[in-house]
Amino acid sequence: MAAPSAPRPPRPRKEPQPLVIPRNAAEEQRLRLERLMRNPEKTVPIPEKLNEWAPRPPPEFVRDVMGSSAGAGSGEFHVYRHLRRREYQRQDFMDAMAEKQRLDEEFQKKLERNKMIAEEQTAKRRRKRQKLKEKKLQAKKNKLEQKKQEKESDQSQERVSSEDDEEDGKEEEEKEDDAEEPSFVMGRG
Repeated sequence: MAAPSAPRPPRPRKEPQPLVIPRNAAEEQRLRLERLMRNPEKTVPIPEKLNEWAPRPPPEFVRDVMGSSAGAGSGEFHVYRHLRRREYQRQDFMDAMAEKQRLDEEFQKKLERNKMIAEEQTAKRRRKRQKLKEKKLQAKKNKLEQKKQEKESDQSQERVSSEDDEEDGKEEEEKEDDAEEPSFVMGRG
């Protein structure tokens, strides 16, 4: 007989989760995420992408072919019917794949065309921005040159006026020497 073992400690009871019925897909997704996040160490099964259905390839060697001398039995019709159905399915699949490929090529061409149009528009706008930028830069240069010329003309006028002032100053000195003419007259009315 086995020796009596020590009594096990009672397991902690998990609190029962309240039953929540999701009202929409977002709420259902939220509940699933909450359930996954309760135990982050647990691995999450990620379903793999299902492969597209493809028909069986046609047989390379057909067995049970009827001979030319014998008549077809009643069971041969069903074999023929299955072979015919499988062949039609294979042809439909090939047609669908060709159509899908054609649509993909058209889509890629459309993407390329849209990309080219977008590039042309971008280039056109870039040229326009560049032209405006150059125009502003040219206007700024012209304005600076105009200011420079105005400064130079002001300086040359100042030189000319200073020379005139010197001449005027000499004339005034000569007039002061005369000092006979009164600078203002009082009492005239």
